Amino acid sequence: MSIKVIIAGPRGRMGSEAIKMVTKEKSLQLVGCIDRKNNGKTLQEIELTTFVDLNEYRDVPIYENPSECFERVEADIFIDLTIPDVGFMNTKLAIQHKIRSVVGTSGFTQEQLNELSNLAKSNNVGCIIAPNFAIGAVLMMQFSKMAAKYFPDIEIIEKHHDQKVDAPSGTAIKTLDLIQESRENKNQGHPDETEIIKGSRGGDVSGMRIHSIRLPGLVAHQEVVFGGKSELLTIKHDSFNRDSFMEGVKLAIDSVMEKNELIYGLENILEF
Repeated sequence: MSIKVIIAGPRGRMGSEAIKMVTKEKSLQLVGCIDRKNNGKTLQEIELTTFVDLNEYRDVPIYENPSECFERVEADIFIDLTIPDVGFMNTKLAIQHKIRSVVGTSGFTQEQLNELSNLAKSNNVGCIIAPNFAIGAVLMMQFSKMAAKYFPDIEIIEKHHDQKVDAPSGTAIKTLDLIQESRENKNQGHPDETEIIKGSRGGDVSGMRIHSIRLPGLVAHQEVVFGGKSELLTIKHDSFNRDSFMEGVKLAIDSVMEKNELIYGLENILEF
């Protein structure tokens, strides 16, 4: 039996890649899309960022109102790859309609995550939220956590396309969270360090520095630089195409079908 999927943000770069992935997977069936416009149209009537051979999915309906979509379309999985505020409301509604969710939207606040977690538990519905669905990026974060125990002087440089609205990225924040599990707080650099231009040294989290770069031509990139006595360790990951995230999305779909709670971070469903 196919897993029936609704996707939010079909015209976006990530949304188009998700549609491409779902339509190619024999175990998945695309049954609906949520878009901020194009209500009442079908998938064949809108322009996708990525070319997709729609075949039997040409007549998949599009809804502007997520509640209407969840009420009218029978689905097992909801995939949201939009923006934080929209993604939060969409996911909240999906859980309330007993639809399991896979969410790649970064930028949720801790309060929003707590609310979604409580909602998932009360509705006995699984939900996986991942700041990054690239398997290599998840490994990069785990390796950084391991290294931080031995190299407490750390700077993070994350680079994304110029249309990304949140900074630092969800991946960088998740990396910081993991690092703090194994690193003792430490103020790095010279105690009398002065910024001639405010913000030059980046953000400060427990003494670590984090820098966000936004430029056209980039997709998603991060390096974590560890300084030690006479040595430097750099752990780096690059996503050159949004297709790199789809293996993680597929993994999350398969996993969330067996879950009845919210899971934050793809590392929690990987085997190490």
